[in-house]
Amino acid sequence: MKTVSRDIPLSEITLRRYEKPSTLDRRELVKKLCLSIGLLQPGDSRDIIVDILCALLEARKRKRWLKAEEIGAYAIKLRAKKKLSSSGCALSNIRRQLLRLRTMCLVDKLKNRYRILEFSTVSSAFSEKAKAYLIEPALSRINEYLSAVDSAYSLTRKTKTLNTN
Repeated sequence: MKTVSRDIPLSEITLRRYEKPSTLDRRELVKKLCLSIGLLQPGDSRDIIVDILCALLEARKRKRWLKAEEIGAYAIKLRAKKKLSSSGCALSNIRRQLLRLRTMCLVDKLKNRYRILEFSTVSSAFSEKAKAYLIEPALSRINEYLSAVDSAYSLTRKTKTLNTN
């Protein structure tokens, strides 16, 4: 039987560019950030990750680690205040979203407690970790593919003619 290889990425990141931040409220700013770095899809109604990140940002002010349950309670409270649906507030989903934030190198975990990476700013956490360990290696590999494609389709190399039967 013939084995077929599958194209499975080593890592994946989505980046989007939006207009400059303006007079949005804090939750909307966090939502645009999540959309910009691929943690949230445009038009996605299940945006609990925004409230999770807001909870961690609030806790960062007091240099406080939070349990997943505390993050969930904060998210439910924030969503009720904004008159938003509480869908996605199940503890299992809170933990899954926290894992996504950890994968993006924005959040630390220690003994089932979470915080923004080293209580730093999200901009420095993103620059020092996500950019260095996720984006730069991806760009480097893309450049390798660009060079390989250029080499494979070089104008100076003899190329096989295509059969169009």
